[in-house]
Amino acid sequence: MSTRWTRRTLLGVTAIAAAGSALLTTPAAAVGGTVPAAETRESRHAATQAAMDAAVAAGVPGVVAEVRDTRGGWKGTSGVADLSTQQPRGNGDRFRAGSVTKTLVATVLLQLQAEGKADLDATVDHYLPGLVRGNGHDGTKITVRQLMNHTSGIFNFTEDAAFSKKVLGIEFLESRYDDWTPQQVIALALQNPPQFEPGTSWKYSNTNYLLLGLIIEKLTGRPYAEEIERRITRPLGMRATYFPGTDPHVPAPTRHYSTFTEDPGKTYDVTELNPSWAWAAGEMVTNSADLNRFYTALLTGRLLRPAQLQQMTTTVSTEGNLPRQRYGLGLIEYETTCGIKVWGHSGGIHGSSTQAFGTKDGRHMIALNFNGDWVGGGKNVVSAEFCPPEPATSSPSPTSVDRTPSPTSNAARRAAAGRLGP
Repeated sequence: MSTRWTRRTLLGVTAIAAAGSALLTTPAAAVGGTVPAAETRESRHAATQAAMDAAVAAGVPGVVAEVRDTRGGWKGTSGVADLSTQQPRGNGDRFRAGSVTKTLVATVLLQLQAEGKADLDATVDHYLPGLVRGNGHDGTKITVRQLMNHTSGIFNFTEDAAFSKKVLGIEFLESRYDDWTPQQVIALALQNPPQFEPGTSWKYSNTNYLLLGLIIEKLTGRPYAEEIERRITRPLGMRATYFPGTDPHVPAPTRHYSTFTEDPGKTYDVTELNPSWAWAAGEMVTNSADLNRFYTALLTGRLLRPAQLQQMTTTVSTEGNLPRQRYGLGLIEYETTCGIKVWGHSGGIHGSSTQAFGTKDGRHMIALNFNGDWVGGGKNVVSAEFCPPEPATSSPSPTSVDRTPSPTSNAARRAAAGRLGP
């Protein structure tokens, strides 16, 4: 599919992945150690497959995942890509990755820093004079780095009441093809007061990454998505990855599904949408293989110099916002249920929830997608892949699945994370 550069990007988010541990029903495969001779590729990832199956049992239409580690690759699926045709999910399925886009945006900015073209400690006003003003916002007091790690305090546009009603509620069915510019969305965000004084706290704000997209364009003279393609996706051979602009379609067969609190009990096909409102905060369409390729290259130093990778992995606390997580520069450090720390990003947008995480050395990665956004549990699949096994007797029965929607689903999730959450 040809790439279109019309300033539109869909984002990912994290809130959808904060599901209860009840979805994890089978102990995870061991990380490292001696591999029994009789062990197969499937048995090594049996816990991951079981966690995927549990998510489908809890209501997710379908799940696709790919793992890369030192012993090779593994691909798993569960459920369906299309509720109408009942076509199973396939390993090469493309999907909207939401906020996972943010890691690629941050990578480009760090490359520009290494080239002497960007100063992350310069103010936003230095690059975008006069843009961040009003209702207590002041771009002369906010740095580029604070945009990147969400310590800017700038209001999150997906939490704006009017925007949330039109784009994240059931009115989406009427507005799904509307076109937005980043400037329009930023102006809408700035009609609200800041979340806090710059540098004094942490809160996820998609507005930050719209501003970063504009800064990339100011520094390079090219559309931000074109710059990502030139520097990252094309050199890495990420052929399934593109930035749709205003194109509302996602390649078949995967369909994306959502529910709305205004019409409880009904599932809607939300595959088609114009992601221009998300832009550099999360428009990317991709697949699991490409995400593993990207994060492996990033964490192993193929995309960034050591000094820049160190900055990216220097994290701040997200306490009270994202459980078991810390945030770097467009990169999340997630502590699995067994205490192992992995790095990557989550992404959520209408009908799609994505997780892409791996060990800090880049030797063990998983990327997965749910094509429904009302049931959490993506992080449980991540934990299942990385956590060592527990005694079989301590595992809950595979039939003991929590079928209750996550408390961060529907209205609360849409208002707080706007489907572009981490």
